[in-house]
Order: sequence, then C-alpha cells, then structure tokens
Amino acid sequence: MSQDTDPADFRRLLGHFATGVTVLTTRTADGTPAGMTVNSLASVSLEPPLVSVSIDRTADVHDALIGAPRFIINILEATQEGHSRRFAQSETDRFHGVGWHPSPEGEPIIDGALTHIECEHFAAYPGGDHTILVGRVTGGATRPGAPLLYYRGGYTGLERG
Repeated sequence: MSQDTDPADFRRLLGHFATGVTVLTTRTADGTPAGMTVNSLASVSLEPPLVSVSIDRTADVHDALIGAPRFIINILEATQEGHSRRFAQSETDRFHGVGWHPSPEGEPIIDGALTHIECEHFAAYPGGDHTILVGRVTGGATRPGAPLLYYRGGYTGLERG
C-alpha cells in the first residue's frame, strides 16, 4: 500500500484547483440561523438532482448542518469575500451585519449571493475528518454577477477578455 501524501503537500496540490466559495446555511433545532463557509460543492446526480458538500467534523455548526432536514447552499458573488471570511470563523453570531432573508421553508438565504440552492437532507457519509453531506435539490435562484473564487490560498475573481 502506498503512503499518503502529507497534509501540507495535499493542500498545495489541491490549491491549484480553483473553487467557488459558498456559505452553507440552515436553522438549528431552536430556529437560530447557522452557517459556515464551504468550498467543496460538487454535483452528484441529475436524477434525482443531488449535490454534495464536505463539512469539517470539528466545525461548531457540524451537528446542526448534518441534522437539519433542509439547508441552503449560497454561492457567493465576487464582492462577498467578507461574508466568506466571516462564516469561516468561529463566531457566536456569524449572521450579525449580514443581510439575509428566509427561504419559503425558513432557511437563511444570503442577500446578494450569486446563486442559492435549496436542498433537503438526502444522506451523510463519513469522509476522513469531514462528513460528506448530500442534498436533494428542491429549488433555488440565480442572479447576474461573477463568482467569488478561491485559488492557491487566496480569493480571486474571473478575468474576462
């Protein structure tokens, strides 16, 4: 069996893959908005429509996100780096000062997000130090704009020529 690459090399290798930046949101059992920055969004299936995200098992909102019946994937717009940074930190109220409105089912949708994807919890699987959360897409909306991207350890945008 081959030896695993060390974590620093792993980060460096995958850092050369540009990813979109999302904020995953839901409500806790008591109705409090909860969310965190996630950049591991992937399409899983067209029929049924499924997506996956990976959530660090040590994240303070891990259990709320894994246990929620529904969640929202907010794909951030290029000007929303501040939201990404805010939701990546361990703060008691990440939503303070962030505009949002409830989905028809009550989950937080970040104002100004490029896209939001409404999901029902479909499955969760162990994935090393993360949990892979699979959601069944039930709706969403898009708006014009450019995505916020993360590349080689920093935020960037698209260069259009």
